Amino acid sequence: MRDRNSRPVVKKIKPGISVTAAAPEQATPYLRPLLRFAAAHVPARKHKETPLYILCTAGMRLLPERQQAAILYDLVTNVPLEFDFLFSKSHAEVISGKQEGVYSWIGINFVLGRFDHEDEEDAVVTVALGDQRKSLVRKRTVGILDMGGASLQIAYEVPDSGAISSPQQDEAAKSLLAEFNLGCDVQHTGHMYRVYVNTFLGFGGNFARQRYEEQVLNQTYVHNRLHSQQIGLSPNMPFLDPCLPVGLEDTVVRGGKTLYMRGQGDWQTCAKLLQPLLAGSNGSHASLVETYKAPIDFSNSEFYGFSEFFYCTEDVLRLGGQYSAPTFTSAAQEYCSQRWEVLMQRFRGGLYSAHADQHRLKYQCFKSAWMYQVLHEGFQFPLDYPSLRTAQLVYDREVQWTLGAILYKTRFLPLRDLRQESIRQAHASWLRLSFVYNHYLFFACILVVALAIILYLLRLRRIHRRQLRSAQHPLLWLDKVVVPLGQGSVP
Repeated sequence: MRDRNSRPVVKKIKPGISVTAAAPEQATPYLRPLLRFAAAHVPARKHKETPLYILCTAGMRLLPERQQAAILYDLVTNVPLEFDFLFSKSHAEVISGKQEGVYSWIGINFVLGRFDHEDEEDAVVTVALGDQRKSLVRKRTVGILDMGGASLQIAYEVPDSGAISSPQQDEAAKSLLAEFNLGCDVQHTGHMYRVYVNTFLGFGGNFARQRYEEQVLNQTYVHNRLHSQQIGLSPNMPFLDPCLPVGLEDTVVRGGKTLYMRGQGDWQTCAKLLQPLLAGSNGSHASLVETYKAPIDFSNSEFYGFSEFFYCTEDVLRLGGQYSAPTFTSAAQEYCSQRWEVLMQRFRGGLYSAHADQHRLKYQCFKSAWMYQVLHEGFQFPLDYPSLRTAQLVYDREVQWTLGAILYKTRFLPLRDLRQESIRQAHASWLRLSFVYNHYLFFACILVVALAIILYLLRLRRIHRRQLRSAQHPLLWLDKVVVPLGQGSVP
């Protein structure tokens, strides 16, 4: 939808609804501005048939189930009292990270038109259906990579179900593969999709930096004990951090320990130091290297990178769009090697994106090395992979998981509407045809009746003429037979 000024009809409020955890009765008032906004843009006569979904994500997932249930109960109870939208208990839920990933995947592929199988497309893929005895060729969908501050997510289609072979893979696939039908009919197997979705908590850009700092701090304290040194314990003898720009000074405080750091600007060394973080840390079971990942056909695939993938390539390096590993690596190394004073001078001179701030400049070196490791060491993307684009907008619109969610939730509604419409059209067509046919029949009946009357009149006329002739014949006979005789004659 767009308003009168052709701007997208969108309203956002912060923070998330999880802030009402301590007072769940405030959940409905919290959403009231959003619902009023929606009610103002949806025609009032359509409210009762417009489905409303309230889907909660990460913030709510972190709450205890008791608090989640209390918030949802308030919404289900009170929202229908104020708004006439089509809303029921099943329309309010806390979705999993897997669902959120699937919805994001649906959203981007819908915007790119990858679900339209009628148009001819060079980029196609052969998909094995569930029973593996059937296969079809359709448009190739795109995978997504999304790195936030705390988590990392990946989602992509797995066309070949035979790629999962071992029992261990089978078990992992059950939890990480999502199979669903986006067609308007459950029997429409042409829109069956099998998507690998995984979320890696602690692998976002900011959280990875925290893990790195904790690792450096612990290793430095152990090193100092073993070698009786004082590295990082004072500003005069800082730890030389290869992941910070040259000359930048920073201080890390963890658990009562303080570590003084000074940037060294060595991008390659930084990338090597980050590699162990791919395996997880602090006793966490998460491991980007060991976690099961469905096979990717890199020769016939396409990916879009969002959030940190875009910020890391565009805000400072100005390389957003088509990703090239050699170009990215070269630009990142050049940035890291610059002195902090030079970078700040460039920043004040407006040489970077308007979205870049001092936090971005400070950690750009680290985040570019982390993104590189995640992409090429964690997910094993080839260095010459040509089909990755980093983006914030697609076709000038922000693609979010909410778009995919509403498409998935209402995927069967078009069939109902189309059937009703076809019934109405068929009924209207029949009425129109019946009306036309009735006129023809009426005129035909009139014509038949008229012909019958005419034939009847002609027949009466013929009969009347015959009767007249019959009446005239005896008179003529009498005229010829009766002859006058003379007087005294005997007839």
